[in-house]
Amino acid sequence: MARMTRWNEVQKAELHLHLEGSVTPETMRELAPDVSAEEIAARYAFTDFAGFLRCFIWVVEHLHTPDDYALITRRLLERLRLENVTYAEITLAAGVVLWKKQEFAPIYDAVKRAAAESAIAVFWNLDATRQFGAEHAMRVAELAADRAGDGVISYGIGGDEERGPAEWFFAVYEFARAHGLRLTAHAGETVGPHSVWGALRLGAERIGHGIRSAEDAQLLRHLRDHNIPLEICISSNVATGAVRSLADHPVRRIYDAGVPIILNTDDPGVFRCTLNGEYELAARQFGFSDTELRGIAENGFRYAFGR
Repeated sequence: MARMTRWNEVQKAELHLHLEGSVTPETMRELAPDVSAEEIAARYAFTDFAGFLRCFIWVVEHLHTPDDYALITRRLLERLRLENVTYAEITLAAGVVLWKKQEFAPIYDAVKRAAAESAIAVFWNLDATRQFGAEHAMRVAELAADRAGDGVISYGIGGDEERGPAEWFFAVYEFARAHGLRLTAHAGETVGPHSVWGALRLGAERIGHGIRSAEDAQLLRHLRDHNIPLEICISSNVATGAVRSLADHPVRRIYDAGVPIILNTDDPGVFRCTLNGEYELAARQFGFSDTELRGIAENGFRYAFGR
């Protein structure tokens, strides 16, 4: 029998990766040495999407300075290098920076400098918090447009799909496209297929998560026929309760429907997952062959905005 692939021997790309969600409990101790390990463990213990959002907010509230952002960038890229990740598009929650009333420019400059220290090719996706509304989203798009060609490669919306419907953001996405930005959107994670259709109408070129697409055969055909990839994050979807259990995850059905997929970690520090682990999970739980997974790894580069 042929030896199974050791996934750290395979070059990989991460395309759905949140900087703030990459903060591990160990890095939290560096950021906030006055916070006990017990409190950190309690904050990182959650069972649903609302609990995840509370944890995420708690983490970002401890990011006080540009140096804090630089530290978490370095720690993330150190871990990615050990996994043989050679290319990453990292989402920076610019909308949350604005929400915290911090100055964005020094933070962006700090993470860009920190990324330049790594051998990994890094580009940035600036993310707006969709439930904060269209005006907020446009402010983030303007920040992204100002840095297009200076490391920022794309624009997207995240947050609560239900409280921030895609229809609010048509003008924002038109603005981002006109300024040379590639377009992403979280959709179909906790809300049904109509959320993915909405993201497609905005012009999203890749869909973050998109797992609820499995409920709509017409949507699956559309994604397949138009070569629109889904950024699949298996462990994340289980941890947030987006799927009821690992066995219920539709990744195999989506792949078998011919939809291009990419495996990602989403928030690896918070979910305590790794990209190599996601490949191993796909093989063990869903029967993906080495050949199929190598093709999925190639998708990470094929659908990268910076390639």
